Parts: sequence; C-alpha cells; structure tokens
Amino acid sequence: MTDTVKGPASYFPSIEKKYGRPIAYWQDLVRTSPLSKHMELVAWLKSEHGLGHGHANALVAHTLAQKQA
Repeated sequence: MTDTVKGPASYFPSIEKKYGRPIAYWQDLVRTSPLSKHMELVAWLKSEHGLGHGHANALVAHTLAQKQA
C-alpha cells in the first residue's frame, strides 16, 4: 500500500509538470538565494520565476523545513 503524500510535497508533481523543472532545481534556488524569510522567498519565486503563490509557498515551506531538520 502506498502512502499518500501530504503537506507541501503534495504540490511537487504539479510544479514539475507546470514549470518543466525538477523540484531539486527549485530547492537549489531557494537554498542559494540571499533571502532567508519565508514570504520574501515566496514573493521572489513569484516575481522572478513566475510561480503561482501556492506552488512558491509549498517549495519554500518544504525547503526551509528540510534546512531546519
């Protein structure tokens, strides 16, 4: 039985399909950005890379959570 992906990672298949880049690409952008605050990163992904709010928010939330772990 497969587990259903929940939380921010549940957006990942649609992010990859819509923007044509793997999740690792977006996470690397977030990790190497000079910005560090969640909403700053979300706004940056939206304005500079054309992501929608939900997709940008999911990427930032998941990436920052991994960084803290």
